[in-house]
Amino acid sequence: MQTQHQGATASVTPPAIAPTSLDASPEEMAVAEAVSLYHRTYSTILKSSGETRLRVLEASHKAMLSSLHPLAGSPDLDLGAFLYACRRLPWAIHRTRHVVMSQAAEIFHRQGYPDFDQWQETSAPGRRRRWYDGGETLGVLIASPSDVDDLVPTLVAYQIEWNKINAKLGKLEDERLGQSLAGATPPPAADLHALLTGREDDWQQLLELWGTSFGQTLSLVGGSRKSLRIRLLGGTQVGYAKVTRRWWQQVTGVVRSENLLDRPVYFVSSNTHSLENLVTGIPHAHEDEVKQLVRQSGLSYLVSELDRFEAGDAEGNWNNFLYFATRFYLNAATADAAGRAQLRKEQHQAGVVNVANRTAMNVAAQLMPLNRLDPSRFDGRLGTVDHAALAKSQAMVINIDYPLGLAAYNILREIAETIGDLKGVYILGKAASLNADVGDVMISNVIHDEHSGSTYWLDNVFDVSDIAPYLQFGSGLDNQRAVSVKGTFLQNRGYLDFYYREAFTVVEMEAGPYCNAMFEICEPDRYPMGQPVNFSKLPIDFGVIHYASDTPLTQARTLGARGLSYYGMDSTYAASVAIWRRILSQEGLIAQDPARVSLSAVD
Repeated sequence: MQTQHQGATASVTPPAIAPTSLDASPEEMAVAEAVSLYHRTYSTILKSSGETRLRVLEASHKAMLSSLHPLAGSPDLDLGAFLYACRRLPWAIHRTRHVVMSQAAEIFHRQGYPDFDQWQETSAPGRRRRWYDGGETLGVLIASPSDVDDLVPTLVAYQIEWNKINAKLGKLEDERLGQSLAGATPPPAADLHALLTGREDDWQQLLELWGTSFGQTLSLVGGSRKSLRIRLLGGTQVGYAKVTRRWWQQVTGVVRSENLLDRPVYFVSSNTHSLENLVTGIPHAHEDEVKQLVRQSGLSYLVSELDRFEAGDAEGNWNNFLYFATRFYLNAATADAAGRAQLRKEQHQAGVVNVANRTAMNVAAQLMPLNRLDPSRFDGRLGTVDHAALAKSQAMVINIDYPLGLAAYNILREIAETIGDLKGVYILGKAASLNADVGDVMISNVIHDEHSGSTYWLDNVFDVSDIAPYLQFGSGLDNQRAVSVKGTFLQNRGYLDFYYREAFTVVEMEAGPYCNAMFEICEPDRYPMGQPVNFSKLPIDFGVIHYASDTPLTQARTLGARGLSYYGMDSTYAASVAIWRRILSQEGLIAQDPARVSLSAVD
């Protein structure tokens, strides 16, 4: 593996991929500069030792013309952006005046803030991050610079749209709306649309998100304009390294206590449900309970789908449906300490050890020693596994809940420093697609990283033939090109158009940082800056898969504002099956290669 300045052997020369390149047009350079100016503005502001009013960032946020917040500079409501922000912020933000970010609880204490045991720990539905509610102050722990790049624009978008809604509410003199807000039943989405504008279906999403507190929350919006103040404590590279090391020390502590040291490791970055569900059989063990909970859920589309499965005329895969619906069982089973302990025991007996953590790196981890797994529990799509060989295998899968942006680099590097035999690295994440549909699966062989400016050309170990047999609602696309951006808000239409013209169709946040870590695992140098890198012959098995969560060029609804729901399981499990089959194949454990099991055989 070599970079171009070291004499790379790649037969192709990558195009200039940053809009700031000398080959870019003046319009493209202006587009890139608007994003860069916004990034520089909040980066320099946060170096201040005091608080800063968030409103000073509104002008540069609007000027950026973010594709995720296209109506930022318009008086019209952009409820899509507001929903996106609300899903990534805790409910307490609605009454907050100050947001303070830092890498560790002790830094808050040194700066004169109360100990976190005096705060109320809280969370957001759409982003894994540790929040602490101190009344008018929200504290939040950050794990990498990507957390800042994600959080600051989210807060700005939230404040802009809050104040637009506040202005519209202030002009209303509608008794019906006032009575609805005061009553137990929230107003219907149609009334909100008619009185306040905005998309009716977005209002419906907001009604569902805020639930019974909708009236209270909308009254807060109408009661005052939002004027947040923000502050960053610390934020050093050494601090981020400490956060990662503390996280990994908790994982290695469990590895030691489980007597799993010195095993060959396959590292997977995905989620904490799909790999586990495919090998533990726990959802099937509780199938009757899951069905009952689905019927009690009140979600008509799920009940209808269950009816179709029981009638034998459903299009989907029953296992995927069962895995998705198992979340109802897990929520009920883990409602108390006894239930959580029982579930951990059941998972442990099935061969999976879940590792909790209390650090700023809010990333769950799972240990799956192959010789503790029972092939009789495996999903049929994994193929026929050699039981005796599996029982003798010393390999272990370490699966983590995919991190955000640069945290991926820190995690993989930290793991590689302590693992003696890292045999494979497999990445499964969500991405925006510029040419596919929501739920499609994309497999890239070129990855450009905006953080380092380097472009990685790889022999992805996966291709469409690994995915297609298990896709029923979506399509698989390989030979794609991905770009790892700094943040979800830090793009605009011109920015995306530029990448699309250069044939970059996958927009995500983690693959580039993972590639930077892979370079340092395989080479004696630090990862390069602004260079093409040949990843054609890596000593470690390396594969990257993304599923499309939104399609920004078609103005479709995004995963941030909506969600893939049960139908997203199709792409998630197709990719997860491919990853498990790759690991089992690498270990020589698939006794009879099913050669891409057909859908009819699976069902």
